[in-house]
Amino acid sequence: MSSALCFRRLVSSPLKKLHLHHRNLLHPFSSSTTNTTKTTTTTNENNKPSHQQPLPPPIQVSLTESAGRGVFATRRIGVGDLIHTAKPLLSHPTYSSLYNVCYFCLKKLSNKTQTIQFCSNECKQQAKEFYSVEERVDWSAYDEHCRKQGLKYPLLVKRLACMVASGAASAECLDILQPARLSTEMILEMENEFSLLKSCLMKVDFKDEEIAFLTKQWYIGVLARIRINSFRVELAGGLYEDLFLSAVASVEAEASVGNAVYMLPSFYNHDCDPNIHIIWIENVNAKLKALRDIEQGEELRICYIDASMDQSARQTILFEGFGFRCSCMRCVSGD
Repeated sequence: MSSALCFRRLVSSPLKKLHLHHRNLLHPFSSSTTNTTKTTTTTNENNKPSHQQPLPPPIQVSLTESAGRGVFATRRIGVGDLIHTAKPLLSHPTYSSLYNVCYFCLKKLSNKTQTIQFCSNECKQQAKEFYSVEERVDWSAYDEHCRKQGLKYPLLVKRLACMVASGAASAECLDILQPARLSTEMILEMENEFSLLKSCLMKVDFKDEEIAFLTKQWYIGVLARIRINSFRVELAGGLYEDLFLSAVASVEAEASVGNAVYMLPSFYNHDCDPNIHIIWIENVNAKLKALRDIEQGEELRICYIDASMDQSARQTILFEGFGFRCSCMRCVSGD
């Protein structure tokens, strides 16, 4: 993996050993993904093809022997195959790209202005509910704090708070994701951010029930999950068909346009020699692609960090950022 950093978590829990191929299936997760391009054909009474139905994503979420949840192949996947595409639960552009990308899907825009823009009426309509809340609030104090401190994750919390207040999302929508371990210093900083956020919202005439969810515990819990499950979105540009290996997209990726949290991609475990890769072509929709042939029952893994670093550096970053010691084959061999 190159410079694109995938910020997310490794789920760990005291589980009994499981047979990976057939025990304890959680669910197949198709609701937040698009189907693969391979199709099946049905026939009518004259034995002639009538229509084609796309196959579901060739994956399932199951329990691993040692790393909690993981994603496994339900059939053979070939190198270069697009496994699935995931839409974000939550996303927000960076400050530097705020006026250069669509405020909803993060697609780059050719018309650069000093105002919020949407790339299409569809994106504008999808953002209508939470954006109507955002527009009512003076965020200057909150944004200034985040800019000065170089913070990006609080922007996602702000977006989620507006989504919940507008009814566009549930306050518990991220609860299924594993939270990061927080130090006392981190919690104190989060409490300061929460005070700023609540102060901004309280200046607007919201109904009590609209912001009843907004507590210090909610803010810290959401931010703890975002910190370890957020992906840095780097648009590769070009057409998917032109990218034989997804590594090419990462190498030539431009600067980050935003950050996003996804459901299914957050369940992928880490490997310093991954068999799949996540890329962004035109917008925030994440595409997961096979880097090599993958057999049925094999776990699919991504790399959370820059895999070009040496073993010592990788171990340090993974432990400090994600709370685990990597024991993949590459690390065990000392590579």
